[in-house]
Amino acid sequence: MKRIGWILVVFGILIGLLPIGAQAAALDVPAKSAALMDVATGTVLHAANEHEALAPASVTKVMTMLLIMEAIDSGRISWTDTVTASEAAAAKGGSQVYLKVGETMTVEDMVKSIAVSSANDCACAMAEHLAGSESAFVEQMNARAKELGMKDTHFVNCTGLDDDPAAAEHKTSAYDIALMSRELLKKHPDIKKYTTIWMDTVRNGAFGLSNTNKLVRFYQGATGLKTGFTSSAGYCLSASAQRDGMELMAVVMGCESSQARFNACKAMLDYGFSNYAVIQPEMTEDAHVPVKLGTEAFVTAQPGQKDAMLIDKAQKSQVTTQIQLEETVTAPVSKGQRIGTMTVKAGEQILKEIPLVAAQSVDRLSWGQVFLKVLKSLALSNP
Repeated sequence: MKRIGWILVVFGILIGLLPIGAQAAALDVPAKSAALMDVATGTVLHAANEHEALAPASVTKVMTMLLIMEAIDSGRISWTDTVTASEAAAAKGGSQVYLKVGETMTVEDMVKSIAVSSANDCACAMAEHLAGSESAFVEQMNARAKELGMKDTHFVNCTGLDDDPAAAEHKTSAYDIALMSRELLKKHPDIKKYTTIWMDTVRNGAFGLSNTNKLVRFYQGATGLKTGFTSSAGYCLSASAQRDGMELMAVVMGCESSQARFNACKAMLDYGFSNYAVIQPEMTEDAHVPVKLGTEAFVTAQPGQKDAMLIDKAQKSQVTTQIQLEETVTAPVSKGQRIGTMTVKAGEQILKEIPLVAAQSVDRLSWGQVFLKVLKSLALSNP
C-alpha cells in the first residue's frame, strides 16, 4: 500500500492535481539549507532549514554589491570614478583579478569583476573606497542586514573568505541571502547588466573574466546572481531568473559539488515557474465618482495599492476584476480618500480586495460659488 501511495503522489504532481504545498514537499534539494523566494512579493515558495546560520563563502558579495549599488544610485559615487588598490586589497587571496598596489580601476570595472569573477581584491578595494576600511564597511554591511530583517546574519568581512580565525563567526542563512538578493534585484536592477555577463574583459581587454554562475549561460531567463565556495562552506549559490513577468530567487548552501548547487537551484526555479504566476491587477477602464458641492463634478478612482500578486499559475487565465464605487461623494474630497473597492477574483474565488481611492483632491464650493451655480442653473432652465 505504501508503494501505491507514493505512485499516486508522483502521478498527482505530474498532472497538477495535488495542492502546491504537496508539490513543494516533493522537492528534494541536496543542500544543508535552501530557500525559494518570489522577488516581487517576497513570498517563500519552498524552504528547508532556511534559517540555519552557515558560512556563505562568496555569496557574501551580494551584500557588498548591494551597498555599492546603493552608493551609485544615491549619487555618492559614479560608475566612472577611479578606485585605487591598497596593499590590503592587493593581498586578498582566492578569486581575484590580481590588482597591484596603487593600480586604479573604474567603479564599473570593479563591479564587473566582483559580479562576474567574484574578485576578492576588487571587493576589498570597493569597501575601502566607500567606507575608508574593510572593517568600517563590514559595520555598514551588518547595519544594512539588520534593516532588512536578516536575523541569522553576522558578517566579518566583505568577501566571504574564511582564511582568518575571525571568519568562523561569518554566518548567514539561505533565507537571509534571499532577502538581500531580493533587495538588490528589486531596488537596483542595473546590477543585472553585470550579473548576466558570461564572458568579458577588464584592463582594456588585457584580462579576461568568466562567470562562475553557469546558469547565466545554460538556464533560460537567468539574471544572476552569485556563487560561493570554500572547503568549509561547501558550494553555495544565490540564483535568480525571470520568465513571463515573474522573477524568482533560489538559494542553496552547503552543497557537495558545484553541479549539485546548479541542479538544486534549477529544480527550485523550475518548480516556481511551473506552479506560480505574478499578476499586477489593473483597472480595465477609467472610473469616476460624482462629487456633490465640489469644484469638480467628478473625482477619478485609482487603486490605493499597486503591489504585485502571486497566484497559482492555473488561476492566471481565470483572473477578473470587479469595481464597486460609491454612488456619490461630498466635497471636500482628499487625495487618497477611499471611494470604492476593486475585487480580484479567479472564477468565484476572491483573491484580494484592493481599495480604490481618489486620484486628486476636490475642494468644496464656497457659498458664493454655490449661489452663482444656482443662478446659472435657473437661467438655463428659463430661456
